[in-house]
Amino acid sequence: MGSVSPLIAVYQKIKQQQPETEFLFVGTKTGPERAAVESYKIPFQAISSGKLRRYFSWQNFSDPFRILAGLIRSFFLILRFRPNAIMIAGSFVGVPVAYNAWLLRVPVLIHQQDIVAGLANKLMGNTAQKITVSFDISFKDFFPKKTVLTGNPVRAEFYDCQPAKSRKFFGLKEDLPVVLIFGGGTGSQKINETVKKSLPELLQFCQVIHVTGRGKTISVKADDYHQFEFLTNEFTDAQCAADIIVNRAGMSTLSELVILAKPTILIPLPGHQEDNASYFQKNNAVITLSEANLNNEIFTSTIKELVFNSGRKNNLSRNMAKMMKTKGAEEVARLLLEIAK
Repeated sequence: MGSVSPLIAVYQKIKQQQPETEFLFVGTKTGPERAAVESYKIPFQAISSGKLRRYFSWQNFSDPFRILAGLIRSFFLILRFRPNAIMIAGSFVGVPVAYNAWLLRVPVLIHQQDIVAGLANKLMGNTAQKITVSFDISFKDFFPKKTVLTGNPVRAEFYDCQPAKSRKFFGLKEDLPVVLIFGGGTGSQKINETVKKSLPELLQFCQVIHVTGRGKTISVKADDYHQFEFLTNEFTDAQCAADIIVNRAGMSTLSELVILAKPTILIPLPGHQEDNASYFQKNNAVITLSEANLNNEIFTSTIKELVFNSGRKNNLSRNMAKMMKTKGAEEVARLLLEIAK
């Protein structure tokens, strides 16, 4: 889901400025993005997708065929839809789209969210007419003459956070701190099991919203514990309602937290999320925990210390708000419209 949020944010900004604009979202057949995209009433088309892994996996033998199918399907989608411009935010599903766009002379804007550029964006860099980045540190990964620092696009609803309204939406108590725990778009079994073991102590001093991931429900029912497998638009309210947020270190969510200025505990996935978390932690904007060393004692004590330390919470919030430009959607939308024929 990481590449979906900035695309929706730019869609919102362009739709606001030029309501007659037509859109088509191209995503994967099996990913969770379709429900989120269609909740904004954006037409959706699926193509086959595969990853180019730099390590051994049995999927390396089947993914070339998926990529080929995606190339063929996206070629005809572009011919039929005839877009004036295409924006891609780092997903491998965008690679065949980008190369077909280059072949068909459709201008492409590539957006780089994370601190370190992923392989997909590096592969697509040559096809792009414009590249936008969230952080100036990313300039080194692309052609400087066509790269622009914009910040990361964030959906419009995050600029209108009303905690009292969001708490009411989830039926939360007004006088008890709210902790939102989210293990990423597909969920984390390790985080879910840690939450399960930690709940008896956590619920003594806070109420919990827990997004487990589809098919990863944990068998716990308790007062002040609100469990969901997946949230689409409601996830905005969950973040807005929370006093403290525990989540992965995907840049889309981090960018939303910059706007909300929420005290945050990160449990990054290995790879680019660790780079994101390290960058934010160096600026004293988050607390980072290692998933490999995670247990219920560390998990509970970290949350508890933050709940009762208002000085540290305020410090994290102030620093979080300084981490990124806050008009990413506006800037990227402007550049995308500029390259549209």
